[in-house]
Amino acid sequence: MASFAVFNSVYPAVERSSQAVSNAADVVNDRMTSRIEIIQVGDNGTVLNAWIKNVGSSNILGIEGSDVFFGPDSNIARVAYGSEESPLPYWTYQLEGGKSLWAQAVTNRISIHLSGIPTPGIYLLKIVLPNGIFDETTFSLE
Repeated sequence: MASFAVFNSVYPAVERSSQAVSNAADVVNDRMTSRIEIIQVGDNGTVLNAWIKNVGSSNILGIEGSDVFFGPDSNIARVAYGSEESPLPYWTYQLEGGKSLWAQAVTNRISIHLSGIPTPGIYLLKIVLPNGIFDETTFSLE
């Protein structure tokens, strides 16, 4: 009877520990197999477009949960995800080629909708995925 009581108190703790280890391994695997690369940036008046390729081996989920940072070196700010009804600035995305999943080798076009035409200068763009993987680039606008 005493061994049964010990088992009932120890087994749930062991089970929770093994689940925590499994979850941590999944997170590490996701981070190891996720990679993105900003391949092109260009502006079209008040819209800045950036094409980002999934160069990792895993699918990228929860794109809306990504962080987008943009601005001149002296004034970089986080831009919120949004839609046409959102206050400016906001960003949207469109997977190229009619894809519905940001899988390996798929390019994603992120559009940052600005409140005005950016002044000429050097800018930074940084994209951070929900799992912490990121890429950044500096570029000039003229």
